[in-house]
Amino acid sequence: MKKVLILESNETFAKELSAYFEKEGYTVCGVSGDGTEGLALLEKQTPNVVVTSLLLTGVDGFTVMERAKKSGVKADFIVLGNFADDKIINRAIALGARYYLMKPVSAQVVEERVAEITQEESAPAREKFERKRAGSLDERISNIFISIGIPPNIKGYSYLREGIKMAVSDPHVINNVTKGLYPVIAEKYSTSSSKVERAIRHAIEVAWNRGRVDAVNAIFGARVYIGTEKPTNSEFIALVADKLILENMV
Repeated sequence: MKKVLILESNETFAKELSAYFEKEGYTVCGVSGDGTEGLALLEKQTPNVVVTSLLLTGVDGFTVMERAKKSGVKADFIVLGNFADDKIINRAIALGARYYLMKPVSAQVVEERVAEITQEESAPAREKFERKRAGSLDERISNIFISIGIPPNIKGYSYLREGIKMAVSDPHVINNVTKGLYPVIAEKYSTSSSKVERAIRHAIEVAWNRGRVDAVNAIFGARVYIGTEKPTNSEFIALVADKLILENMV
């Protein structure tokens, strides 16, 4: 059974999340905007996943995660934050957050991330192992995107992540992105190759417009790009895929 606990101080958004999860077949075992109450619900209801905002009454989301970690709680956490601050993001990840999603974010995007986690838990042994590998890869890609400032609520986020996973699986696909990579992604998401290309380009431009070139160079271990210089779609996908392959992520 897929049990989700929602800790969100925005009552309207909390109701929206709860309704969406229930529509998708989850059991919402609690909804609260109070961190102290959330901790009590976490202990009593033993959810698979906790979706928590950092801004809560009582105690904040960080405190909820810290106390849950000390208590040995097994639930996975997805953090919803209002700030694209590297220190905040890194602290959330260090406390065990599987994903850090920047607000505003849709209920659908939050559910998609929860689905990835719960599918890992419910799969048979071999399938579970394969999903765990894929989940680890998804996690690493998401962390890279967070570090350089690609928000999860734009279409290019999913397209770019899919392209990187394809390049990790088959590095040669990067040599033919127009006829090989874009069409496959377009088919999966029921869109066109040209829209996939534009969305990926937009995602990269968003990251560069946020001025995190130092973060990019830190991730790739060298001063790959300077100032406003931006990589092409294929260059960026190849860089991230090569890094993941070298790190033995697959």
